[in-house]
Amino acid sequence: MEYKMNIELLSRAECNVLRGLAIIGIFLHNYCHWIGPVVKENEYQFFQRHATAFAQAMSSPDLLWPMHIVSFFGHYGVPIFLFLSAYGLERKYNNPVFGNASPNSSSRGETLSEEEKTPRTHTLHTGQDVGIWAFICKHFVKLFRLMITGFVCFIVVDAVTPGSWHYNVTQIVAQLGMFNNLLPHPDQNIWPGPYWFFGLMMQLYIVYRLLLYRRHWGWTVGLMVICLGIQFFLGPESEAMNRYRYNFMGGMVPFGMGLLFARYGERIILVRLGTAAMWMSLFVTSCLIVSMSYSFWWWNVIPLLICVAGVYFVKAVQTLTSNPMGTTLWKVLEWVGGISGALFVIHPVLRKVFFPISRRGDYYTGLLLYVIASVGAAYLIHRITLQWKAEKADAKRTKE
Repeated sequence: MEYKMNIELLSRAECNVLRGLAIIGIFLHNYCHWIGPVVKENEYQFFQRHATAFAQAMSSPDLLWPMHIVSFFGHYGVPIFLFLSAYGLERKYNNPVFGNASPNSSSRGETLSEEEKTPRTHTLHTGQDVGIWAFICKHFVKLFRLMITGFVCFIVVDAVTPGSWHYNVTQIVAQLGMFNNLLPHPDQNIWPGPYWFFGLMMQLYIVYRLLLYRRHWGWTVGLMVICLGIQFFLGPESEAMNRYRYNFMGGMVPFGMGLLFARYGERIILVRLGTAAMWMSLFVTSCLIVSMSYSFWWWNVIPLLICVAGVYFVKAVQTLTSNPMGTTLWKVLEWVGGISGALFVIHPVLRKVFFPISRRGDYYTGLLLYVIASVGAAYLIHRITLQWKAEKADAKRTKE
């Protein structure tokens, strides 16, 4: 059986489109799930009443119907980010070429011969070599720069708006050190709530470098199975489940999927499908995700299907770029994906400002203003960041 390796399983543009989809789901979810009448999600714990409420909302649509959907499913943008992060890490630092296969032949997407496909006792790595401490420090600084921008803005806005959070020293230090996920009752110790993601990513970076970096695929699969398996023995509504999923164990399945997809391509997710097959695959995986949301047992494995559906979504939407509407959708998602980091850090700040409008009953007015302000502010932060990087690069070249 022939197997084709392609270095560009997901192009840069496709990754940005997928990021755009993920961040739209996340920042809309983080607003809508605060609205009282809107159905609540099952993100860290599984509440059967939430699944039942969602089923009722879908069977009896009201004016909040779109909000019910993004509130219930929008948080699955997080597994997509984890998938893309692992995919990027593996492509950058590992990029293995087995046996006699040359990097040039695999990058052209050529068919490998049986001899080339046969694993050897050695592996050629075309990625970057990096030490453990250097890797951890590099990614801590990368996350910290992104986090501190939003955190400074948030604590100022939070202090001057009603319902300000009363921080203690432990909470502040844990946020700055990005280990607040480890605190007991993390949902009561992390503010703003979405910033739990920084601690999660820091843990996964450490796990990747210590346990998965250039290791046999069995390490990744084994860790995925162990982390997923433990969840089945935790109470669906328990604090143990809540705390477990706030940490790397809860994100190991999508992270591992991204790593395996980057390393083994179509042996993990088939991407070279015809247009009809691609859309059918997207439809089937989407239906499975919805149907599995009503059972605790199946709910545990939804993040895996989210990764598959995300890849199929990008590939399917790409088939629409031959018409103006499809091209517009693609460009919008790609652009939003380009500012996803800035949008992630700034949206909790503006949620605090505009949510009182929705609390008074003007649900869509508050949401619309929140979207406009968040996207606009994210674009400004993105432009400032690009300018800063350009000036830094110019200064470096001048010194040289």
